Amino acid sequence: MKKLEICCGSYEDVLNSKEADRVELNSALHLGGLTPSFASFIKAKENTNLDIICMVRPRGAGFKYTPAEIEIMFMDAEIFLKNGAKGIAFGFLNEDLSIDEILTSKMVKLIHSYQKEAVFHRAFDLVTDQEKALEILINLKVDRVLTSGGRSAVSFGIDNLKKLESINKGRIEILMGCGINAFNVKKIIKETGIKQVHTSAKKWLIDPTTSNKYLSYGYHLDNDYDVVDKEIVAAIKLEMEEF
Repeated sequence: MKKLEICCGSYEDVLNSKEADRVELNSALHLGGLTPSFASFIKAKENTNLDIICMVRPRGAGFKYTPAEIEIMFMDAEIFLKNGAKGIAFGFLNEDLSIDEILTSKMVKLIHSYQKEAVFHRAFDLVTDQEKALEILINLKVDRVLTSGGRSAVSFGIDNLKKLESINKGRIEILMGCGINAFNVKKIIKETGIKQVHTSAKKWLIDPTTSNKYLSYGYHLDNDYDVVDKEIVAAIKLEMEEF
């Protein structure tokens, strides 16, 4: 079954994603997505019927966490699960870029104790051997993995995604994401055989209070920030439905 998941960085992004099948709720998408605020999650639950996957990631950079960070991640996960999250997106790696099986297993067990979905996010794209890592996630009973095929965008990871899908044989859901839009989504689904799509569907808005002549708080151009565009969401959804 084809599914469209929108990567959201705010409550307003979720409101603009109502035509999607599911959202992944984050904060700080320019850092790759961090744990969202609890208020943004509650508002999204109150005002949409979307399935909401909550990101649990306490900081930017990599996926080898300190004991304090791990404690917070598990507390955040349980708070979201208790309050109706459809699932949790997370990722734990060892320093050698292999899956941290102990922490992954612990998180999966927590999530499944609430009968919700365990989603291993794009930390998976850093592992040295994706085929071996996929088998590990399957054995740990992870429900879904988000991946670009180990490349900077799905369009460069097509061959790897095809390999993952061929060895998967329906044992885990593969969700492909990064660089998918209304112009390439049909081609990518056809080439990979993977029917779940994750995209930010974003446009850029201007906030003139971002910078002055001395300094800037910008992360793209001087005065802009990214938001989900509901028209882009609708366009991708339409392309997928017509496939």
